Amino acid sequence: MRLRITTVTTAVAATVLVGLALVAGRLVGPWLLDGVDADLRAAVATGTRAVASGATPSTSDGLRIRVLDTAGEPVDGGARPALGDDHVGDLKAGLAVTVDGRGDAVPVRWAGTVATAPDGAQRLVAAQAPLAGVTATIADGGRLLLGLAVAAAALVGVVTWLVTGAALRPVGRMRRSVRALPSGGRLPEPGSADELGALAAEFNGLLARYDEVGQRLRRFTGDAAHELRSPVASIRVQAEVGVAASDGDLAQETLADILVETERLSTLLDGLLTLARADAGEVPAAEPVELVTEVRAAVERVGAEEPDVRVSALVPSAWALAAPSEVELVLDNLLRNACRHATSGIVVSVLATRAWVRVVVDDDGSGIDPEHRGHVFDRFYRASDDRARSSGGTGLGLALVAEAVRRRGGRVVVGESPDGGARFEVSWRRHDRRP
Repeated sequence: MRLRITTVTTAVAATVLVGLALVAGRLVGPWLLDGVDADLRAAVATGTRAVASGATPSTSDGLRIRVLDTAGEPVDGGARPALGDDHVGDLKAGLAVTVDGRGDAVPVRWAGTVATAPDGAQRLVAAQAPLAGVTATIADGGRLLLGLAVAAAALVGVVTWLVTGAALRPVGRMRRSVRALPSGGRLPEPGSADELGALAAEFNGLLARYDEVGQRLRRFTGDAAHELRSPVASIRVQAEVGVAASDGDLAQETLADILVETERLSTLLDGLLTLARADAGEVPAAEPVELVTEVRAAVERVGAEEPDVRVSALVPSAWALAAPSEVELVLDNLLRNACRHATSGIVVSVLATRAWVRVVVDDDGSGIDPEHRGHVFDRFYRASDDRARSSGGTGLGLALVAEAVRRRGGRVVVGESPDGGARFEVSWRRHDRRP
């Protein structure tokens, strides 16, 4: 980065400065000629007054004044000047002209005007000055400006290199600190309200999120290993009992127990895979879902041996913006949870407001104590571990419900049912247009 910044800055500075030097070099010549022309016109004005009064003009400040007729022939007794007819015409018009020298002769600058002598004759009063110093100055000035531009560009490059190095030195220190950072450590924040302070704060925030994800992953892995160990160990023990048993009835009972544990293990693995996909950001496309129909279908999937489930649809239809698979997962888990803890009956209600549609599941079981309500949606959390194990719970059903509803911008809460048990209320954003 330091090299790139220096290279770009130097290239831009060199381009600008060399361009300015070339432009200035081209302006030096006209500027110097304007100065010579001003001196020549001042001398011409002096000579014009002398001719008009009948006197002979004298040389002024090293400038020679000539008096010519209108054809360019000398009338002051001097030699004929090296002026062509075009030059004479320009001088009579008040224009300054440059006459190139012959061979190694120095170019001469002329300026003139027409004056009237006392006898009424028209005279061309012209002043001349050699351009030897001016030509050299123009050439040397152009080279000098170009050299200064290159030197200034080089100086800009050196200064940029030093300043960039000083500015990036804290970044280098930060990089070394990151390299030597221990697990769970944080970067020392400079405390300044600049880009480096903001970068350090953002990086520390990233480390905090990374540590949190790591802790969640380790906790999740440990919980999953613990939960998987239990059914696997139970299946192994029961299988050993079944192999060792000589009684056919005992072997059949053992196989039935193994089947129950296998189903529990399969449910646990399905839940783990679903949560893993959710953590990886795999979200199915949202579409309008009619909740009354989905609730009735979920109730039909409940086994006949389960408590009585009654649907109370307070609206003829309620459309939610979600995925059908998510709605099915939420309803099945809520009903399975209610069936495990209900005493005799479950009521499922569907309600709708202007912005939300809600599904409320009430059971008449023992309910959930207030101190556990804030944790029932955590993964592998059980308000009563023994009861959950005996009823076949895995501790993932409500976590799946919370995750599926949360990623659609909805919410799920738990409270107390009017029947004395638990009430779970799930809210999705309402979709007004039917598909």
